[in-house]
Amino acid sequence: MTDATPVDDTPVVEAEGPQLLSWDSRTRRVVTVYVPLVCFLIILLFPFYWMGVTTFKPNSELINYKDNNPFWINSPTLSNIKKLLFETDYAHWLVTTMGVAIGSTILSLLSSVLAAYAIQRLRFRGSDYVGLAIYAAYLVPPSILFIPLAQVVYQLGLFDTPFALILTYPTFLVPFCTWLLIGYFKSIPYELEECALIDGASRLQILRRITLPLAVPGLISAGIFAFTLSWNEFIYALAFISSSEKKTVPVAILTELVQGDVYHWGSLMAGALLGSLPVAIFYMFFVEYYVSSLTGAVKE
Repeated sequence: MTDATPVDDTPVVEAEGPQLLSWDSRTRRVVTVYVPLVCFLIILLFPFYWMGVTTFKPNSELINYKDNNPFWINSPTLSNIKKLLFETDYAHWLVTTMGVAIGSTILSLLSSVLAAYAIQRLRFRGSDYVGLAIYAAYLVPPSILFIPLAQVVYQLGLFDTPFALILTYPTFLVPFCTWLLIGYFKSIPYELEECALIDGASRLQILRRITLPLAVPGLISAGIFAFTLSWNEFIYALAFISSSEKKTVPVAILTELVQGDVYHWGSLMAGALLGSLPVAIFYMFFVEYYVSSLTGAVKE
């Protein structure tokens, strides 16, 4: 008679190694990705939150932080927006700023496209140094340029007109837009233009029918940059415009809503908040093209 093999009834303990590894990787991802991302979003969006809170706060809450929470609204009001829209020329300032930004952006893009295409595709002697010199011009501070530009504006009779800003803003927009488009044109295969040259197309036809359609993301990226800088520019707008109704939004809300030592904070923040919306909407519609221009162009 054979002895029966004893059966071990001890419960089997599963290995905890994979679970620990999974927990460690999840914790590491939270610490290295989500926590920095949340901190970045808070820092980035807090100014807009503060502008929104201040816009809808009554003056009694703005000046009395002992009895009111500075980060919350107890009694929302529209008086600050009403004062901004109906007691100032804010609508006219907004239209002037939009016209100046669009005009200077179009002028800068036209100049930058021709300059970038000539430097990158025609490949004349010293073209690389010309491109580097154009970008170096962007590094010149506007506070130095506006003094000689003021003399030009006076001589042309453009002082206190929006055309003074439309013609002077390209001085700092064209260099960077040209440098940006040079890099984008470089990523477009040159073989496409060679085939068009063999078929008898001119340089302008190639630029209009081949290069520019392929460079739309780069053009939009340069346009976003030019439009944003034109919208937010302060020094030239302050120096070349003196009439209240012709001022741009960044200058007008600071000079017209500050009377002596009295700061109308509610209207100031309302003007800043409404003034930032067009740029935010502009980015929202073209953000995909902007990202694609930073990640690359047409692949061979």
